[in-house]
Amino acid sequence: MSAIVEPLPQLSDLLKVRNLEVRGAQGPLAGRLYTSGEAGIKRDTLTVFFHAGGFNSGDLEDADMFLRHMADDTPDSAVLAAAYTLATVQPFPAAVEDAHAVLTWAKKNKTKLGWTGKRLVVAGIEAGANLAAVCALMSRDRGGPALAGQILVMPMLDPGLSTWSMREMQNAPELLDVADACAAAYRGYLPNAADRTHPYASPLQSSRLKNLPPALILSAEDDPLRDEAEQYGAKLIACGVKTTVNRMPAAPLNEAGARNECACKCYALGEIASFIAGLERSETPPAA
Repeated sequence: MSAIVEPLPQLSDLLKVRNLEVRGAQGPLAGRLYTSGEAGIKRDTLTVFFHAGGFNSGDLEDADMFLRHMADDTPDSAVLAAAYTLATVQPFPAAVEDAHAVLTWAKKNKTKLGWTGKRLVVAGIEAGANLAAVCALMSRDRGGPALAGQILVMPMLDPGLSTWSMREMQNAPELLDVADACAAAYRGYLPNAADRTHPYASPLQSSRLKNLPPALILSAEDDPLRDEAEQYGAKLIACGVKTTVNRMPAAPLNEAGARNECACKCYALGEIASFIAGLERSETPPAA
């Protein structure tokens, strides 16, 4: 199946992007707020997003175009992108502690974000999707903030690199670099081998997946991360978590930033908009 490479629609003149400072576990972090639609109104839904980069690289610029379109497609909600401590600075659990701290900061700073506090969603791509999945676990375990949903796009969930789609890359030379990059990413993020089985590092291996928020999980054809995404979705469903799992068309994923581009040009944006609209129609408890 070939990749969908149709041009993206033109962005609305109502799109607004604002840089701001958020609060992580150990101090301030860069943030960026995306809104579209009618100005001056408070949105009922805030989606907090974490960028890709294999835990060792990446910043707010990486997914900027994707988030502009995401905000434009969901004008009744706001999107907050937040940086986190990279493993080159401090390994696990620094990044996940930052991610959860940003959710707590967002809950306390609703006015600054133009958010009513009604629905809080967590999202990410690749390593950022790992952080989003872990935030759902941490928020459940720590009593908040309550989440209305989680959006995991081509997530890294298995430090053991044990799935078939990851192992079969050995027979696909053009994708071998992707598998090698995943291995290098985990070596940097989880230098202590014992951490590789911790549920906050390896959500796929967690035995406690009940009472989590509804999930949208998007994998991609020919992606070595495909199986772990789909296996995690199956485990969530088995634990009674309302979960939608969809596989996007194949796309070239062996270049830097490729997953952000894939998410833009395949159908991720439409799936995300539908998922958020579904949350808004459902009766979900307000963020605690």
